[in-house]
Amino acid sequence: MKSVFFLFISLLGFSTEAQEDSLQFPQDFYGIYKGDLHIVNARGNQTIGMEFHLNPTDSIDKYQYMLVYIIEGKRQERKYSLLVKDTSKGEYVIDENNGILLDAKLIDNTIYSMFEVQGNLITTTERFYKNAMDFEITFTDTKQKMLSKTEEEESIDVTSYPIGGVQKAYLIKQKD
Repeated sequence: MKSVFFLFISLLGFSTEAQEDSLQFPQDFYGIYKGDLHIVNARGNQTIGMEFHLNPTDSIDKYQYMLVYIIEGKRQERKYSLLVKDTSKGEYVIDENNGILLDAKLIDNTIYSMFEVQGNLITTTERFYKNAMDFEITFTDTKQKMLSKTEEEESIDVTSYPIGGVQKAYLIKQKD
């Protein structure tokens, strides 16, 4: 009896994993996601409300991509667009609609982006699940770098950067 129960649970796990793998970006993830954004940096810890909107537009290969931060009851909306560059390669562009364009890469229903602004290196990760998403930003001041190298004859230089802050949120997809 125990082996039948174990087999059933194992098959259930494979079934759930197969469902997650069969989801297609972006259409299976359209919607509004809400939750709390936890911010940790040198000034301490802070939690604010957050929303992420991903929806189709009237234009082909262009999607609504909006971040909303809720600070002291006030909404700060960042109305961006997600543009398709080459879906077969998972290449997208986040258009901030102010002249700034950020390369983005889609791998396994996760969007990765890395960019530098005013001496800060910023990495964003947005991982989509069937009814939720993880949102994460890490940043570092590029002036705070540490240089080192291997000790071999043909040494390799390495530059590392201390993480100056992290923003993380687990956002739940809202029902229509």
